[in-house]
Amino acid sequence: MKHPSLFPELDSRRPDLSRRTFLKALSASSLAAAMSGIPQARAEDDVVQPAAKADCCILLWMAGGMAGPETFDPKAYQPFEKGLPISKILSTFPAINTTLDGVKISQGLEEIAKLMDRATLIRSHVQPDLGTILHSRHQYHWHTGYVPPQTVAAPHIGAWMAKVLGPKNPVMPAFINIGQRLEGIGESEELKAFTTGGFFGTEFGPFNLPYPDEAARSVRPPEGMDAGRFSNRYAFYRKLVDRSPNRAFMSDYQQESMLRALENAHRLLGSKEKDAFDLTLEPKQVLDAYGSGRFGRGCLLARRLAESGARFIEVTTEYVPFVNWDTHENGHDRLVKLKEEIDRPIARLIRDLEERGMLERTLVVIASEFSRDVMMEGAPGSTAKDQAASKSETLELSVHYGLHRHFTGGSSVVMFGGGMKKGHLHGATAEERPLIAIKDPVTIPDLHATIFTAMGISPKTTYDIEKRPFYATKDGLGKAVKTLLT
Repeated sequence: MKHPSLFPELDSRRPDLSRRTFLKALSASSLAAAMSGIPQARAEDDVVQPAAKADCCILLWMAGGMAGPETFDPKAYQPFEKGLPISKILSTFPAINTTLDGVKISQGLEEIAKLMDRATLIRSHVQPDLGTILHSRHQYHWHTGYVPPQTVAAPHIGAWMAKVLGPKNPVMPAFINIGQRLEGIGESEELKAFTTGGFFGTEFGPFNLPYPDEAARSVRPPEGMDAGRFSNRYAFYRKLVDRSPNRAFMSDYQQESMLRALENAHRLLGSKEKDAFDLTLEPKQVLDAYGSGRFGRGCLLARRLAESGARFIEVTTEYVPFVNWDTHENGHDRLVKLKEEIDRPIARLIRDLEERGMLERTLVVIASEFSRDVMMEGAPGSTAKDQAASKSETLELSVHYGLHRHFTGGSSVVMFGGGMKKGHLHGATAEERPLIAIKDPVTIPDLHATIFTAMGISPKTTYDIEKRPFYATKDGLGKAVKTLLT
């Protein structure tokens, strides 16, 4: 039975979805999460949980739209030249060789290039336009597998792993989110909408660590408070929560889930695993190898948390409108700096996992919500509003040198370890504009199905919520790309 949308005016087929109406819908979906009843696992006759090839997943999220032609899918290179026809700009960096024969990636990723013989490189990841190409909508879609808004709060893929697989270590949070602030930045409400456990409940949501260098503080009693006094305050706080008038607006299941989340956090504070959050325990040479930036320190923290039993860890370059990968101007110069921030830390993370014998059981994924193009918004035939319309057919200013339009027709994903093939290239995009996927496209449902399968979760895994089925991949239709898996 098809259920009608609670927000028919926001049907994803319509191109006039505004940020304001989207926010209203997300607020409603957040309320729906609080009111949700108990999600009941459904046993389907045709659902067989696959044998897990990985028991930990690390998602390295290039927030804001990582352009494939500027990173892992380089095209014809044109250096900056005043008067250059914009139509000729496909890549603003030259290509470099990698350890994978015949495969080149973009200049500035030299350390990752040395590891491509360990990687699976997907060059044909595709996303729908969703009517209006908003970062928030596409990030919600990528992280949950569902197009917003939904009649229930869709869980993040990390929450699915926490719920279905449970914790690797009962003391360590199963789902940890590193590097993204959820307060005080543009579009914070949209980010909060998918950075949750959804209808699974608070206990399966993320342990948020926006600043890796300060992570240790999050697992210590407040300064000046000893452990005994902190325990007493925790007990008192639980009583307050139990008596809170807000409980009237939450289902019994969601109330208990919130309390279990508090209990889990309290248990972590008294455990030896809390040391995993303390980067000062690492030798100086290791800190230097990962660099002093937030993303680099986030990669180091992810390695320490994976060692201590975290199930799913996301490390992001952080989404802030018009910052980082959201390159609407100064795109080329911005990417020079971004590559410096991500290249060494990602390579060091892969090497560290490999040297510790962890890479085979740890799936590392590098991804973004969509790619970018210098001329085309969306994909051929798109009715999406152009976010960066140009008034000139030639390049006149250096700030316009770079790829700045949102492009959904073909993007890149890189995967290491966790049962993925080594030294494998999958799919291709056209060498001339439009740079759409022309071989073996991989949709979000199928990419999620591949990740879930590697982690030992069937893409058809189903929970009943509000008397209807909700699947790990949209309608249970995601299919793992078998050629990517060992």
